[in-house]
Amino acid sequence: MAETHVLFVEDDDVIREATQLALERVGFTVTAMPDGLSGLEAFRADRPDIALLDVMVPGLDGVSLCRRIRDESTVPVIMLSARADSIDVVLGLEAGADDYVTKPFDGAVLVARIRAVLRRFGHAAGPDGPGRGSAEEEAGAFGGVLVFGDLEVDTDGMEVRRAGEQVALTPTEMRLLLEFSSAPGTVLSRDKLLERVWDYGWGGDTRVVDVHVQRLRTKIGQDRIDTVRGFGYKLRG
Repeated sequence: MAETHVLFVEDDDVIREATQLALERVGFTVTAMPDGLSGLEAFRADRPDIALLDVMVPGLDGVSLCRRIRDESTVPVIMLSARADSIDVVLGLEAGADDYVTKPFDGAVLVARIRAVLRRFGHAAGPDGPGRGSAEEEAGAFGGVLVFGDLEVDTDGMEVRRAGEQVALTPTEMRLLLEFSSAPGTVLSRDKLLERVWDYGWGGDTRVVDVHVQRLRTKIGQDRIDTVRGFGYKLRG
């Protein structure tokens, strides 16, 4: 089985070298770059399985780099931010990141978050072997084409169409839509979505859910997903 290739962009030499060693120690292949421009070049040259991007890097900041990557690929992206309450966290998620980790971070926590993201994307999740299964495998339980107004969700072909036009979703957005589609009209709490979509077995930042729901709304229709204040979200049947 091929090793998982991680692109790591971090300008702090100590953090970059220590994190690279920690990731390589558990079996990941790591390309570490000190700035956004070299990170973009490495991404285009190597096509890694996942990208870890520090928000504050020179040349091309992490948020801008995330946008450039997202314009070209649906590869999973995790943002690294020095402050949990930073607006940069939300900006990174809005730019297309799938998750974020707050600095300073524990190496074991970072590895766990990488593996959780890779499981969602159907990768091997590192040297410990497969995770729970790919999104396609989990979607098989839903089966067929689900129709909600002008929205069609093909859970076999993993495609979405709105008014006959195909909608491009990232794997995280697709998994989120599959959760809603499996129970239309049912309110799903943010904590439940964190557990099911982000594979969090622990409490997580619900901003991740909120930003992804908003991103999904812009693609499938603002009125397709309702907010139930104080409880969560539901897909209109």
